[in-house]
Amino acid sequence: MQSAAPFGAEPPEQAAQIDPARVAGADVDQAARLLQEVRAATLSGHRSRLAPRPVIGESWHRTIRWGVDPDRGPQPDLLSLSDIECRRRCSPLTEVLPVLREGLLSVADAARHIMVVSDAEGRVLWREGSATVLKKADGMGLEVGADWREAVVGTNGIGTPLVVRRPVQVFSAEHYLRSLHPLSCAGAPITDPRDGRLLGVVDISGPLDSLHPAMLALVGSVAKLAEARLREQHSTALDRLRAVSAPLLARVGGRALAVDTQGWTAGVTGMAPVDRLPLPKSFGAGRHWLPALGGCVAEPLPGGWLLRVESEPEPEPLGAGRVVLDLRSTRCWSLTVSGSVGEWTHRLSPRHAELLYLLAAHRSGRTAAELAVDVFGDPARTVTVRAEMSRIRRYLSSLLEHRPYRFREETDVRLLLPDRPSDLLPHSTAPTIRRGRNGDHR
Repeated sequence: MQSAAPFGAEPPEQAAQIDPARVAGADVDQAARLLQEVRAATLSGHRSRLAPRPVIGESWHRTIRWGVDPDRGPQPDLLSLSDIECRRRCSPLTEVLPVLREGLLSVADAARHIMVVSDAEGRVLWREGSATVLKKADGMGLEVGADWREAVVGTNGIGTPLVVRRPVQVFSAEHYLRSLHPLSCAGAPITDPRDGRLLGVVDISGPLDSLHPAMLALVGSVAKLAEARLREQHSTALDRLRAVSAPLLARVGGRALAVDTQGWTAGVTGMAPVDRLPLPKSFGAGRHWLPALGGCVAEPLPGGWLLRVESEPEPEPLGAGRVVLDLRSTRCWSLTVSGSVGEWTHRLSPRHAELLYLLAAHRSGRTAAELAVDVFGDPARTVTVRAEMSRIRRYLSSLLEHRPYRFREETDVRLLLPDRPSDLLPHSTAPTIRRGRNGDHR
């Protein structure tokens, strides 16, 4: 008899994992039955002769803690039509719908799938494709306006990519809800190339017998095409801002620069150019102190700001700085710096959240090679680490040292972690972060 084990315990080393993407059409039913066996054993706290894939097992773990009932039917909590239209108008994904349709709809129709697009909160905003599958999706709660976050629906092709921030395929009983077992789904997140903000997920869903191993790669590629289109639009917007700001910058006597609302530089005078200027979360017209500039005055421009620099940037007096690294959320992370010159908050990209967590957890410092091992498991990835640390030092230069990289000894560093260690940066595949999710913050 198998002995019970707490959920999340490591499976036996010899336990194999089912990879649905490699299952041929003739073996789909067999794979579905095997996954049902794995799911039943895992949810009951027993070991199974087969192990769920790590991305699925971790998602099941999160879903259990959220208290989702695996045997309940769909319980749609739909947005009103006015709320749906409002979200569509405000979403940058509206601009890339043609890219998503062109890349996926013809394939979805031929493969008896539907394309589903959600926002960053997991709300379904658009869905198109096979009429037959659309009708079946209605009975499963996959409707426009429905909430498909993991905390509501469990493991699925929309909510899980929102958490892990990478493409995920979910096959049959890998779905946490039993009612979704007839589905095969593949979803990929779409991020804003300007600031790394998560915009939503594009998903392809259909019946089990239409599973194709290339579906995940296709969805991931189309999501990247959508991000490329957003990048092109951003470049066009910067060109417009550059044209508006050029005559103003020409008349400025001192140092100044024009930036868009995310801090990307459109023009500069009297100083060395920079690609991007980190702006605090709350920013408006008037006087500000920015770590990279010092004192400056912000004046609104169409699509951005004209920043007139009043003084040279002055380093924060040693010992006066306080850094609060807030990693409590599963999707949004921030850095707040306070001291004698005031306080500002910066929203962190996933990679910067990882690196700053490592520096906060290792106050004695980490070399580039050590950080490369921490993040990539490869000491040779130092070029990537140094490039990212250079970007971080643009907004933390007065509080960070290098050789090794570390917070200054006099800096008061507060690290705010999730209540549950397993919620620490759930998108991260970094070896040290994964250990942190098991409660080991060394």
